[in-house]
Formats: sequence, structure tokens, C-alpha cells
Amino acid sequence: MTKAIADGKGFKLGLFSANCSSGLAVTKVPERWTGSWEDNLRLAKLADDTGIDFMLPIARWIGYGGETNFHEGVLDPTALAAGLLAHTRRLFVFSTVHTAFNHPIVVAKQLATVDQIGQGRAGVNIVAGWNKPEYDTFGVDLPENHDDRYALAQEWWDVVRKIWTTPGAFDHQGRFFQLQHVEGLPKPYAGPPPVLNAGSSDQGRAFAARNADFAFTIVGGPEDGKEIVRRVRDQARQHYGRAMGVFTLGHVVCRPTRAEAEEYLHYYADENADWDAVDNLMRLQGLHAKSFTEEMLRTFRARFAAGHGSCPLIGTPDMVAEQIERFHHAGFGGMTLSFVDYLTELDYFAQEVLPRLEAKGLRPSA
Repeated sequence: MTKAIADGKGFKLGLFSANCSSGLAVTKVPERWTGSWEDNLRLAKLADDTGIDFMLPIARWIGYGGETNFHEGVLDPTALAAGLLAHTRRLFVFSTVHTAFNHPIVVAKQLATVDQIGQGRAGVNIVAGWNKPEYDTFGVDLPENHDDRYALAQEWWDVVRKIWTTPGAFDHQGRFFQLQHVEGLPKPYAGPPPVLNAGSSDQGRAFAARNADFAFTIVGGPEDGKEIVRRVRDQARQHYGRAMGVFTLGHVVCRPTRAEAEEYLHYYADENADWDAVDNLMRLQGLHAKSFTEEMLRTFRARFAAGHGSCPLIGTPDMVAEQIERFHHAGFGGMTLSFVDYLTELDYFAQEVLPRLEAKGLRPSA
């Protein structure tokens, strides 16, 4: 069964990191996003009503310091997905799961339950992990070899998928897991949920090409993104005989005039940026992750303050719609959006930008 999120119809739009305090904006402004359950529920209902395709919560365990301790408060993505799916009708919700911190038997049961609640609208975002302070929190060693992180992720996913697709019990003897008489009911609602893999390293993109319905990857913009999309899709087709889509991420400041949008961007992401948290985040990305190139880390400090290094979508509704269209023409199947205040700004985005995307033929009519 083809899930609606993976039907290839229209440019998919999702909301990213709304389960976290401040979302993706590393800012001290008082109107920054709370990340509370109440606000996430209101946001999910608005997204469901306005035609947004999915929500993608992320997994965080400790904050990034600074005056705001950026990402200090984070709702668990799997528990959140269960709650949001119970209150919506068409919205997909992905659960972000760190393979290093979550046992595959437990996760298989959790996600199958969540998918039953959503009647086939659950998804899984598989993350191999990179944040060493979080590994220290768990008392787990961060493998120095990046390949080992993805070797663990591959065996982890093989076990989860086997639980979802195998009748009866089985044993598993692998490098990382030695399991006996494993069984799993209920199964997911209508086959395994769609898989998204958030990884921008060579190993991450290779893992996505082998396993994911969507690679979720950071790019500098649609121009360099076009080549990344081609490589990932070619790798999936040539090595694994698979077709897959590629998503990226952006942060939005949409206002009636360009001047208003740029003024607000300057206000929250420059004058009121939590620069200590920005620098902590960038330092950890440079030490332990491979999502950003060295050139990106040298030049993206303002982008990290504005939206965790994601692509800027700044300007009037016409400008934002045109910027999204460029990602569509670069071959992306969709992208996630973040806002300083998701509720207020998504309402305006839905009223002004979504109709423009429909008029361009990027999305089906609401």
C-alpha cells in the first residue's frame, strides 16, 4: 500500500522541530515557540485543516546552553506522535528515533502501536546519532568511526523491519544485537510505516538510499541541492533498485513586504540571537557530525541563529512561494518549514503562500 506521504503527488510540506522549545530559532525573543503539548496540539490541528502534509518532531535529551539553554524543553517524539495522530484526520507524524539509545524490539512495538492509532499515518525518522554530550548522558560511547554508527543503524533497522514483516518468532544473531524468540504483534496498520533518514554525511545518504522512502538532508540551497538529489536518487536506483524522494529543511519569515520580513529576521536572529547557544551548537556539529561541510560551518553562523543552519525562505508570500518552487525544480520532493511562532506564522503562510503554490501546480488544490 502506498502511503499518501509517499504517493509522489505534489511538493510535500512539513513542520520541523515544533516539539522543541524555540523550534529551530536560536533566539531570545519573548514570542519564541514554547514547544508545549498544548501548542503542538493546536498546531497539528491547524496543519491538518490547512493541508500541511506532515510533522517531524526531533529527539533531544539535553539543551545547548546559552542564555536560553536552546532545546531545553523537548517533548518525546514517539509519545507526541501518538497524541497528535489521535486528534487529526489526514496529517502524517514521523517519530525521530536514535538507534544508539533505543532498543529495536521496544521501538518496533511503540511505532506499530502509534501507527494503529493513526490508522497508517505514522512514519519513522531513523537517526544514527552525532551529539557526543547526549551519548555521555546515556553512558554510551560515541563510535569514532562514522561507518560504525551506520552499521549499528542498519542492523537496528533490519531487526525492526523483520519484526513488522515476520509472522511468528525468530532469532537474530548479529554484530550489535543477539536476540532470541523475537515476535511482534500488532503489526503496523497497513504495512511498514514510511521511512525518513536524517543524514547529510556520505554514510547517511548511503543509508537513506538503501532503506528510506525519503532522504532528509541539509543543503546550501536549491543550486547545490540539485546535484545532491541526483546523486542520492541515482545511488538508490543503481545500487538497490529503489526509487526514493529527497527532502530538505528551511526556516520561514513571511510578511506582506520584503522590508518587514527582513526587519523581523534581523530582530530575532541578529539583535536577539542566543549567540552562546549558536556557537555551542556549531562547535558540536563541527566536532561530531558530518551534516555540514567545513565551508558551511565557516559561513552559516547567521543561518544557525535563524534556523539551525537550514535554508532561509524570507520575504513576501510571492517571494517565499518562488523560493520553494526553486527547490521543486531542483528535484526535491518536499521540505520542512520552521517559524519563530509556528501557530501565528503558519496561519499566514497557509492563507497566502499555499494558494500561490497551488496556482504554480506544485501542490494539489486544497
